[in-house]
Amino acid sequence: MKMKTLARATLATLMSAGLLMAGQAQARQLTYAMGFPPNSDSDIAGQHFAETVSELTDGDLTVKVFALSLLNFAETPGGVRDGMADMGYVLTPYFPNQFPHMNLVAEASMLINLMDDSLRGREGYAYVGAMAEFVLLNCPDCLADMEKENQVMTSNAGSSPYGLTCTKPVTNREQLEGARLRVAGSHWSRWAQAFGATPVTLSSNEAAEALSQGVVDCVVISAPELTNLGLFEHVTDITMSIPGGIFAGTATTNMNRDTWQSLSESERQAILKAGSRLAAEIPYVYHDREQKVLARIRDERGAKLHEADPELLAEIRDFVRTDLERMAEFYRTERGVENSAEMLARFQEILEKWSGLVTEVDSHDELAQLYWDEVYSKIDVTTHGM
Repeated sequence: MKMKTLARATLATLMSAGLLMAGQAQARQLTYAMGFPPNSDSDIAGQHFAETVSELTDGDLTVKVFALSLLNFAETPGGVRDGMADMGYVLTPYFPNQFPHMNLVAEASMLINLMDDSLRGREGYAYVGAMAEFVLLNCPDCLADMEKENQVMTSNAGSSPYGLTCTKPVTNREQLEGARLRVAGSHWSRWAQAFGATPVTLSSNEAAEALSQGVVDCVVISAPELTNLGLFEHVTDITMSIPGGIFAGTATTNMNRDTWQSLSESERQAILKAGSRLAAEIPYVYHDREQKVLARIRDERGAKLHEADPELLAEIRDFVRTDLERMAEFYRTERGVENSAEMLARFQEILEKWSGLVTEVDSHDELAQLYWDEVYSKIDVTTHGM
């Protein structure tokens, strides 16, 4: 009898072990490529995204983040399209022909220069929320651009405001004239040309070398990127009040469409939920770290922090107003965005709404919940990207 009881116990143990192994075998790991280096703010946010996906799916779906090891920024869209990675951190302004509709509203980010001072310190919160609502819920052409690249957009993000990080003082129009500026978008390129500077287009991964070798005088970037992109050692003069605008063309977790369609509805929902938290973490951290990074580079490196000339600030606001019309016309004639003016008008309405929504936000959790309630929870996983 004891032998039979022992045999039954052993069989039960083996069956339990077999079921556990079967459950483990069913667990799936997705690969996530991003061009930021390890331990950068975006890499840390990506690791948090992976943890959230695992928690929401009880470990059935996991994500492995490859920070600047699987694909760099220039390689990411093609790599996600072709399945080299299941998802990637796609910077759409680097690819103007592939993502014209999203890039149109991303390029309008200098609109924050025209907004009320009450938005100061929360510019990224508002713009990221407005971008998410517009692209994911109000712009089928934006999503169609993604589909052509065999991708599905599942979250977005943006930075804190962009300023001039330089190897010489640049605070007024005279100092701007002739300066070589590394820019990360066509709107900043047009701004540079309008004020007599020379825009230089380089990948973020090349910015530090360009500064150190004198290829450029300034990098137009947000303050936290001084550490994220290795610019800290090369910058001596900073003017954060110009040109303004944020980098908003970030499709943070664009997923290979075949991979997305192979997920269950609950797994897609988990990706979106985790994506809403990632979308909030990046602008929240960027704003939070801005003053800390500026204080550190001032104290440790002796960099000088400047304020822009008031006359230049006024001229830049005038530039922004007229540039919106030029932008709409350019995208209509050169990028095939037929309804560009209507898109910008609609986006400005949404941005105005978000400028009010974020005024009371004081934590990452509050911002993530706001993004989820207003945008991500409204995405139908049975049809999105299918």
